[in-house]
Amino acid sequence: RTGPEPHPRPRHSRTAHLPEHSRHAATPLPPAPPGAVSNGSDAESGQELVELRVIWNKNKYDVKFCLDSTGADLKQKIHSLTGLPPAMQKVMFKGLLPEEKTLREIKVTNGAKIMVVGSTINDVLAVNTPKDAAQQEGKVEECKKEPLCRQKQHRKVLDKGKPDDVMPSIKGVQEHLPAVPLSGMYNKSGGKVRLTFKLEQDQLWIGTKERTEKLPMASIKNVVSEPIEGHEDYHMMAFQLGPTEASYYWVYWVPNQYVDAIKDTVLGKWQYF
Repeated sequence: RTGPEPHPRPRHSRTAHLPEHSRHAATPLPPAPPGAVSNGSDAESGQELVELRVIWNKNKYDVKFCLDSTGADLKQKIHSLTGLPPAMQKVMFKGLLPEEKTLREIKVTNGAKIMVVGSTINDVLAVNTPKDAAQQEGKVEECKKEPLCRQKQHRKVLDKGKPDDVMPSIKGVQEHLPAVPLSGMYNKSGGKVRLTFKLEQDQLWIGTKERTEKLPMASIKNVVSEPIEGHEDYHMMAFQLGPTEASYYWVYWVPNQYVDAIKDTVLGKWQYF
């Protein structure tokens, strides 16, 4: 063929007739507004966060949490991590964590270790129901008896008088456990004894001149105490290590201000007996 080449047919782009906005990549979503919560339980963005390591039952959780949140807020966070209801948590940071104060107020810093002790509801029902019944029976028996400090087995220790190196007491005041062991007390044989609370291991160490007994706090079934007549700013206290009174480990001249803290630390605030 010698004629002129036909005019080539124009090739149209598939997007030639698409609306202008369809030819471009999707516009990214705007950033979340300040104060948005990232996952429903972490601290609000825009507020100062602190990095914590929560340790419970040999499990470790690395958490970022708002420094201005309270101890009660942290318990809710721990609940989401472990499944432990807040009422059944014993949370430790330099002693029991106060629920009403913020982490800033109690001087929590980056990298702080938060120790959590507690059992699930099923564990409590399985283990503590018979314990509660035994303790109630024990209370009834105690009511029938004369005051503990007048009983012969205790008088032989109390009649030795107050130890020279006993720790000072503050009547009518409740304090957290001190950072040092409680010392300068007697045991039932009249020997010197000290109590060391190892919160990291959830253990109570009972130390004498001869040896140190390391007791898991979960193995202590009850803690009883009674003011010493004539010296009400000091208590005699027993840790129940077995099913009967014969298993009580007695400690004398415990300063009054630490009695409640000892019970809370060993038994947990959620056990009301």
